Amino acid sequence: MTQTTVVANANICQHLNTAAQTMPTELAVAVQHAKQGRFDYQEIDFISLHQQSDMIAKGLLQFGITRGMKAVLMVTPSLEFFSLTFALFKAGIIPILVDPGMGINNLKQCFEESRPDVFIGIPKAHIARRILGWGKGSVKHLINVGGSGLQRWLANAISLETIIEIGRNQAQQLKIALFERDEMAAILFTSGSTGTPKGVVYSHGMFEAQISALKHDYGITPGERDLATFPLFSLFGPALGMASIVPDMDASKPISANPANLFAAIDQYQCSNMFVNPALLERLGQAGEQTQHKLTSVKRVISAGAPATISSIKRFSQMLNPQVEVLNSYGATESLPISMIGSHALFATSELTDQGKGICVGKPIQSVSVDIIAVTDVAQPEWAKVNKLSANQIGEIVVSGPMVSQAYYQRQHATDLAKINDGDRVIHRMGDVGYIDDHGLLWMCGRKGHIVDATRGKQRLKRFYTLPCERVFNTHPQVKRSAIVGVDVNGDMVPVLCVELHKGIVCSTSKILYQELMALAQQYPHTEGIGRFLIHPDFPVDVRHNAKIFREKLAIWAQKQWKE
Repeated sequence: MTQTTVVANANICQHLNTAAQTMPTELAVAVQHAKQGRFDYQEIDFISLHQQSDMIAKGLLQFGITRGMKAVLMVTPSLEFFSLTFALFKAGIIPILVDPGMGINNLKQCFEESRPDVFIGIPKAHIARRILGWGKGSVKHLINVGGSGLQRWLANAISLETIIEIGRNQAQQLKIALFERDEMAAILFTSGSTGTPKGVVYSHGMFEAQISALKHDYGITPGERDLATFPLFSLFGPALGMASIVPDMDASKPISANPANLFAAIDQYQCSNMFVNPALLERLGQAGEQTQHKLTSVKRVISAGAPATISSIKRFSQMLNPQVEVLNSYGATESLPISMIGSHALFATSELTDQGKGICVGKPIQSVSVDIIAVTDVAQPEWAKVNKLSANQIGEIVVSGPMVSQAYYQRQHATDLAKINDGDRVIHRMGDVGYIDDHGLLWMCGRKGHIVDATRGKQRLKRFYTLPCERVFNTHPQVKRSAIVGVDVNGDMVPVLCVELHKGIVCSTSKILYQELMALAQQYPHTEGIGRFLIHPDFPVDVRHNAKIFREKLAIWAQKQWKE
């Protein structure tokens, strides 16, 4: 019997090398700096990015940071961010990427779990590390990026400039570390917006599958220019031969972005592609409507992170050429992308969405398989024993494919709950509920953990899914958004709808609004039974998305309101 030899030949940096050879002087990255309405840009071409990351990789290795070590990277989107990240991949050092917006406690937990060997950050990150004890006990090497002399002294770390100088003095050519496709390439922590942040183990094969999807399913080609508003996606730009144009904004709080900065960057570089989350889509759409701005160069908009509303997509689309679509991508840190639907097709489903059918997220992309299983909170270790549901039955969405992660880092229990084994195939439980219709389209109905089961004693009376219920009430002209939660009333679970009104609307004491909401509840079988409505002044939401409602906080608030 002949034994098959597995060839270690994967590394995302090989795509950067190809771009450096085939289009060396083409723009790879441009970073915007905005000040009082004036814009400056730092630029780097593909060959320079390739050479700069080579020097950093050689410097890191010479400094004693070796293949297999783990490095936290807390650097703002910049030319250094791109050079450093590609350098880490080239040297075989595993980057740990965290979202600074997840909060101090979550950040500390991430570092305790991942136990980094190296901490690379701007002075502000190093000062926080020293004060808060991030990585204490595991970090052996400190590298500082930028800042003044005082800040560097406070950081107590070797500078990136020194690392580059060390690499420049190494005459030997860098040999890129190559890996098998299932070997760990990076650790990406989930945002924590829908639960505790967990470190997703990204393999080299996952990165390759994502690059393939962006090429074939999204049609991205070399020479394009992308407005990069999300650090991870921006890394794919140079790997695809696409320039990443980084606007001056806080990527951890996209809702706070200045639309003028983004419009200026798009116009300056004639961006053909944009990656925006729903909160930023809404903000840019409102600004475009006010100024009548047009994005004539844009030919593709990719939205991900949470479901975008039909109204915000339509408003944003007024800035685009008629044939250009907003591509709504469904997925998660553990598995992205999974499915996709263009805005033209999405608009055709809007009436069904308003009737409470859920949100259509399209058909799976190539090489991805999607199934629906019965809702349960227990582990499902074997696919053969899983209760699989038929078309139009709501259950938990599960997915498999080459871009689906195999495990969480140092979280075996979470891995056991989220993964199902089927021979060599690992199936990921998305934690979302939905169904597949007769045409093979996937419809999202909310998070599994947000299901509200109305009960009387130990008897379940009815199950309420968030998106199908809430979208019905969101059709009311006064309602900005709504959220269904459960309230404990003498041991019984009662469904309550929390409602946030549009800005400037004062809730009338005449009970007309309540009567109209009650009429909507009685209009559909899946909303019948919702009979209590609470007006909330301003929903608590994840500042990074502004579409992810902190329902747990709303449930606590609703419980107090009920007692009062």
